[in-house]
Amino acid sequence: CDIGLNALTVFLLRAAWMGRVPYQAGYELQADLLEQRKAGAIGDTLLMLEHDHVYTHGRRGTDGHLLHADAEVSNRDVPIVRTDRGGETTYHGPGQLVVYPIISIRELGIGPVAYVRLLEETTIQLLSEYGVQAHRVVGKTGVWVDGEPGAKVSEGIAPDGRKVAAIGVRVSGGVAMHGIALNVSTDISMFRGIVPCGMRGLEVTTLELECGESIPVEAVGWHWAATFADILGYELTRVSHGEVRAQRNELSAAVV
Repeated sequence: CDIGLNALTVFLLRAAWMGRVPYQAGYELQADLLEQRKAGAIGDTLLMLEHDHVYTHGRRGTDGHLLHADAEVSNRDVPIVRTDRGGETTYHGPGQLVVYPIISIRELGIGPVAYVRLLEETTIQLLSEYGVQAHRVVGKTGVWVDGEPGAKVSEGIAPDGRKVAAIGVRVSGGVAMHGIALNVSTDISMFRGIVPCGMRGLEVTTLELECGESIPVEAVGWHWAATFADILGYELTRVSHGEVRAQRNELSAAVV
């Protein structure tokens, strides 16, 4: 599809594997990088990581999406965080690839809806490389396997099939933050503690369950980054998590 890119323009994208990051620390890092990107102090940046166990409410998430009666989950003492991404309530934790692109969609010439579709398309193409055929559901955000590709369902009703990736973003000053959570080897029993994405009865799956093999989350992350860069015509540069944190601290100190 035409996303308004100049074929002669080369966009640079630095990407880093951040390892295991508590949710609040990851959010604060994103927020700092967002402001630095808006100010032109840094270029587009892709953060890949895993979070500790956490349930997060997006802008449409409510306490009614929490199912505290499930003792198996509630006894795990999982924190609940309200955040400013789009969407309802979801789970993050070990075995789940979380990708936070801090990028100027304004400079890329695409709007928020087209950007979300891009995140979905990247994930669909990635999964196909592992032999998993995935698709969108009309009117829903995210990526599913099985069910009916292109199906349209009513509000609050879970589509057929199993959801493998959830998406929630925020755009400020033309720069996006938050992103996509892809279940690689996630403990899907953790989703029993919530109404995932506001859809009761939603079935959730993982890449490993669908393809039948064990795959390191970091390896899937780099594969996702390469697919994303290829779709958008980025030149991808790998940087270390230390470089990202050091530059963040240096720029923050300069502002102070």
